[in-house]
Amino acid sequence: MPAQGPDFKDLFEHLRREKGGKGAASGPSLVDQIAKWSRRALIIAAIVLVVALVVCYWWFHPALNLGSQQVWTWICGIALLAILALAVAAARSIERAPLLKKLMVLPGAVIAAFLVGLLLSQPFVPGNAERYATVLTTTDGDFATDIQQVDYADVPVIDRDSAILLGNRAMGSIPEYVSQFEIADTYSQINYRGRPVRVSPLAYADLFKWFSNRDAGVPAYVIVDMVTQEAEVVRLEQPILYSDSEPLMRNADRHVQLSYPSYMFDQKSFELDEEGNPWWVYPVQRKTIGLFGGTTIARVVLLNACTGETLDFAVEECPTWVDRAYPADLLIEQYNWSGAYQGGWLNSWLGQEGVVRTTSGTNGELGYNYLAQGEDIYLYTGVSSVTADNSNVGFILVNQRTGDSRYYALERGGATEDSAMASAEGQVQHLGYQATYPLLLNVAGQPTYFMALKDAAGLVKMYAMINVEQYQSVATGSTVEECQEGYLTMLAADGLLSEDAAADASSQREVTGVVATVAQAVVEGNSHFYVTLEDDPAGTIYDFALPELIEIVMYQPGDTIAFRCGEKIEGLATVTVSELL
Repeated sequence: MPAQGPDFKDLFEHLRREKGGKGAASGPSLVDQIAKWSRRALIIAAIVLVVALVVCYWWFHPALNLGSQQVWTWICGIALLAILALAVAAARSIERAPLLKKLMVLPGAVIAAFLVGLLLSQPFVPGNAERYATVLTTTDGDFATDIQQVDYADVPVIDRDSAILLGNRAMGSIPEYVSQFEIADTYSQINYRGRPVRVSPLAYADLFKWFSNRDAGVPAYVIVDMVTQEAEVVRLEQPILYSDSEPLMRNADRHVQLSYPSYMFDQKSFELDEEGNPWWVYPVQRKTIGLFGGTTIARVVLLNACTGETLDFAVEECPTWVDRAYPADLLIEQYNWSGAYQGGWLNSWLGQEGVVRTTSGTNGELGYNYLAQGEDIYLYTGVSSVTADNSNVGFILVNQRTGDSRYYALERGGATEDSAMASAEGQVQHLGYQATYPLLLNVAGQPTYFMALKDAAGLVKMYAMINVEQYQSVATGSTVEECQEGYLTMLAADGLLSEDAAADASSQREVTGVVATVAQAVVEGNSHFYVTLEDDPAGTIYDFALPELIEIVMYQPGDTIAFRCGEKIEGLATVTVSELL
């Protein structure tokens, strides 16, 4: 009987191994399970995997470029699958297992290369901080010389939110469009035929509307004049076929990426050429530090939104009607690199001597605005010290087509944009108006914040001007002309401008004549009297706003009247009166 003991022990060990090795609760590994598949099952799995990868590439269309982190995600994922496949093959063939395990080093090396490339892109790597600081080259400029004197015919008086309200209102006047389309949220600011405007294409309202209208395409785009506040839905002879609202082959992003598979595209914009044809503008990124660092723009691809035609230009050769070759967010990031690392990486963390950054915006967004000069759009943002951000030490203007960057220092420092907005809102706190993000103007050689004041409905009610360096006083007015007059008077009172210079800078003129007609209307809840004068060949219509000019109610046709008003602005039907004399 004692001799049978070892047999029971061997049987127990055999049963334990059958149940999974060391413990009965543990099961076979994933590799062991896959290793038991038949060859046919493995071939089918491989085909399904390849088809899935092709479909995913078509749908997500990542750039086939080693500078793209998105494509590295795919590469590392494939490398991990390769390691799994080699492990399965090693489990199926004991003889070839040593060789297959050695081959796992190759996909492992690919993953290691990604980590090394990521490391070499960091600013703390020796030499990288200096390279980051020079991605954007900024030179010093003279504000009074470089920036043209303000022309109120070109001053945008509304922001993006107001443009959206005006665009929706214009869209609502066309019932056949409202039922099928909506306005895309693009609203790019561009210079169109010498005027600052925001443009945005229509988009299919939903997937079913796309299915019903995909053959005819998108019939129009919306353009909002930021000076006159006029919005228009522009009908196209040839419809827009390539847009964001196209889900399949005519999706604009997919069409461009598959046409240029190795290009890494940055944020696109919607623009118009001088003939009013709609284009998508795609900046092409180039990485200059490590695998992923030092992003800049090397080329620009233009996509005709109607035909699908693409044009490829070096960034310095793109057409002059293109306004946004360099995205605003990228320019802000580039300048912040130079502001942080001009003294080296260690200084950016410890001493922080001379370290500056662009000023922050509101609602968690970047703080910048746009300035129209000639044919180009310039990005504006203030610059503050990283150790004391309660005032600006200067500001920058960057040409979004060429990338030319200029820095303008403030001798005595200046107000930050958010403090200027707070000052303007405090001036009209009894009305509860909200200030838009400031626009930088050159008024009589003085850098000046200009902003609109909006009511709770988002409608512009007043305007404000604040000197960037002398920001204690605020000039407001119901019209741009009235605000300007108050601002020039304030500059003269503060000693920043002589009375003669203030008079020369004023666009106001005195008019005397005999009233021909008087008409009253209510515009956006405010009463206005519109007056024409006898013997006026131009037939100018003068706008008297109430309650500021309440005395106008006493005038009748035939009465002699004298008043002060601005010059007539092209595109505006009326001339605003600032004062009765």
